[in-house]
Amino acid sequence: MIDFRSDTLTKPTEGMRAAMAAAEVGDDVYGEDPSVNALEEYVAGLFGHEAALFVPTGTMGNQLSLRLLVQPGEELICDSDAHVVTYEHGAAAAHGGITTRTWRTPDGRLDVAEVRTMIRPAGYHAVPTRAVAVENTHNRGGGTVQPLSVLRELRALADDSGIALHCDGARIWNAHVATGVALVDYGVLFDTLSVCLSKGLGAPVGSVLVSTADRVAWAREMRARLGGAMRQAGVLAAAGSYALEHHLERLAEDHARARRLAVAVGIDPRTVETNLVYIDAADAGALAEKARADGVLVSVVAPSRLRMVTHLGVGDEDIEQAAAVLRRLAIG
Repeated sequence: MIDFRSDTLTKPTEGMRAAMAAAEVGDDVYGEDPSVNALEEYVAGLFGHEAALFVPTGTMGNQLSLRLLVQPGEELICDSDAHVVTYEHGAAAAHGGITTRTWRTPDGRLDVAEVRTMIRPAGYHAVPTRAVAVENTHNRGGGTVQPLSVLRELRALADDSGIALHCDGARIWNAHVATGVALVDYGVLFDTLSVCLSKGLGAPVGSVLVSTADRVAWAREMRARLGGAMRQAGVLAAAGSYALEHHLERLAEDHARARRLAVAVGIDPRTVETNLVYIDAADAGALAEKARADGVLVSVVAPSRLRMVTHLGVGDEDIEQAAAVLRRLAIG
């Protein structure tokens, strides 16, 4: 099977497995795992922040970040297709007591003028807006990259309005590689970031929450309260460190393969900015089943929409074979 369902399906390479096996470990609950500490320090530095926290999942990284910025009964705003409200099992409300409001966008890109109209100050009976969540790259928007100029404009608006910014940076590595924008240039614009190691970078587990030292100390306590504290987690952290050293720049290969796949199935490659390819079809479910029967796995994200994701486990021959299957099924 050629599996395009997600870039979470990557598996550790031999080099990564060797790094995991050789990792020096300690008890991370006591702050004594050197491999975890090294990863956290390195990722914090990449984004220009004081501290970072290794967490099991991107959902935990996002939800801890939101709870750092928004108190129960206060409001988070984001676009209606943002991962933090579309997925994550309603955790912001269920665990954090956070109210959300959203705006619609055709491709996930920010419109700062729209955000400006959404911000609600505290007042009589009002639910005050405390933070804006930004997804970069944007999954349901098609892997689109938020322009740096727009993010800077949003930061200025947030400062003027006295609110915070969170970045769901599960695929911010893809944004960095696609645009050449330095990670620190993204990082300094946000109060909190959650960045994923287990998607395109190919680590088996883990995300990293990035923020100030005070916030990260609080997040560490909340991580434990939610059952996310780990003991000798250095074997997992070592995989993340290896991924950052060896797999970051190779994301450009995934982007190139995604564009080649798009061309092969009749999609304008200019709409493919990173490693996600969305295909419109009258009956996405039926087409996905036919593709599965021919050895190609894709995700059904809507009744008339399929998603294909290129990643470390997909090579050039896989692209050609999958494209032939999709053409035969008259997709495109």
